[in-house]
Amino acid sequence: MQDRDFDLVLFGATGFTGRLVAEVLHGATAGPRAREAGLRWALAGRDRARLEALRGELGTQAPVLAADAHDAAALAAIARRARVVLTTVGPYQRHGEALVAACAGAGTDYVDLCGEPLWMATMIARLQAPAAASGARVVFSCGFDSIPFDLGVLVLQQAMAGRFGAPAREVRARVRVMKGTLSGGTAASALATFEATAREPALAARMDDPFALTREQPGFAGAPQPPLGEAGYDDWARAWCGPFVMAPINTKNVHRTNALRGHPWGTDFRYDERQLTGSGPVGEQRARALARRTRLQNFLLGLGPARGLIGRFALPQPGQGPGRAAREAGRFEVLFTGETAAGERLSLVVTGDRDPGYGSTSRMVTEAALALLHDVDRAATPGGVWTAGAALGLALVRRLEAHAGLAFRLEEAHASSVTPRARASPRAPAAPWPAAPGSRRYGAGSCR
Repeated sequence: MQDRDFDLVLFGATGFTGRLVAEVLHGATAGPRAREAGLRWALAGRDRARLEALRGELGTQAPVLAADAHDAAALAAIARRARVVLTTVGPYQRHGEALVAACAGAGTDYVDLCGEPLWMATMIARLQAPAAASGARVVFSCGFDSIPFDLGVLVLQQAMAGRFGAPAREVRARVRVMKGTLSGGTAASALATFEATAREPALAARMDDPFALTREQPGFAGAPQPPLGEAGYDDWARAWCGPFVMAPINTKNVHRTNALRGHPWGTDFRYDERQLTGSGPVGEQRARALARRTRLQNFLLGLGPARGLIGRFALPQPGQGPGRAAREAGRFEVLFTGETAAGERLSLVVTGDRDPGYGSTSRMVTEAALALLHDVDRAATPGGVWTAGAALGLALVRRLEAHAGLAFRLEEAHASSVTPRARASPRAPAAPWPAAPGSRRYGAGSCR
């Protein structure tokens, strides 16, 4: 595809997150120390005047391409000119199908920030064959959902295999710190998912299925998974924990990575993702309060009138977001602990030095797109619908550590049979954006 006009097209460049990605790309391509000097990239979106204004603000010479998210012909023309398309235009279930279908048909690689598993499952079934035929690598969920979790499990499992000669039979992800704000696009995507399940209640069962993104593999059912319960005590972390808002999407992507890699972690692999709230009575109180808030939130979001009011007055709108100081003050930290069938344990911590929903996400998705351009061999990763962990793997880990402010480090004090020491944030925050619906997702259960 070297004869194409552009190496990368950023679609949705004038949205809040799109502008942040544009800033990252401009910083990587401009100046005497540009690490991506010579990258041929373009700004794309619906409004040409706004795109040209953004180009002027950035001081870039990147071309401008105007196309509506629902104009299939215009999007197909853009896809044929690009090697990879990066899109930030969501909710994807409302605005994303025409573009990803155009890329799948044109043999153009594609990355997005989608955290909408119902739509993703539909696109996997619909686009796997045309993407495989054209050579397009389609990679969903390249932001905070689900790169730190997907790659955190991958890196830990490779360390487990190297040290113990066997993968972890179970991995527990425990969010220790998450300081940041909700994006308007993420809120809109979550509300769209609630609306979809309200229209078609049977979809709630798919949302509740941890293997919803692997169902195209004949004969694979998956082992029973830990219920993501209301509140419980984690005997590995020696702390209380409750539901984590991104677990419904991250869990599905982690299991899909295992499946796409041929189940190197076993067909009985178990993955459990929660939020730590502390130890002792205070930690228990925080965990139970978090669970109550989650139940109430899900109940209200399941009601049409309440959902409309919450979406209008309680959640940020698309295009809104925090200022630079707030983005740079944010951070996140996730503890992953794995245990082999023989009881050997090892822990890994993944950290990010920016607000997870904006500062880190804009850099993660940029590096995912650049990894597809530069680092991933088509023989090893042919056309198809992928996860970041399966398609990009350690190549993306290296990029994230070098350029996106993430770190993946083993906690040696937690290795082998040593139980991890809990380190909870001082106060358990309320769920910062809507959790996906599903009747069992927040049912009773411990964190064991």
